[in-house]
Amino acid sequence: MTRAARRGGEVGSAAELDAALAALADPARRAVVERLRAGPTRAGDLARELAMSAPRMSQHLRALRRGGLVEETGFEDDARVRLYQLRPERFTMLRGWAEGIESFWAGELQAFARYAAQRRRGRR
Repeated sequence: MTRAARRGGEVGSAAELDAALAALADPARRAVVERLRAGPTRAGDLARELAMSAPRMSQHLRALRRGGLVEETGFEDDARVRLYQLRPERFTMLRGWAEGIESFWAGELQAFARYAAQRRRGRR
């Protein structure tokens, strides 16, 4: 993993990463994200599909917006209708961070495997 990736420089700021991970820490918000993978949806429909009260759904959507994972869009001809959709760029940032962590541990595990193999050969 590069030094910039450890600092969060290549994958977004540390604050952006923290906000996104905090938003995903709640299982109900992860369920909202899973549902939004199918496409943009109104808050009321999300609440109904996930058996959640409208105020509770509003709280979860607000947390997801603060985390940069979801955006709210409206229709020109009806300002009352709001659709929520995923922000792919934030998930790209998360994937980049996770890949950096994975590559670090893959290298560490390979080094350990080499060490273990050398120790086994030395005992024979």
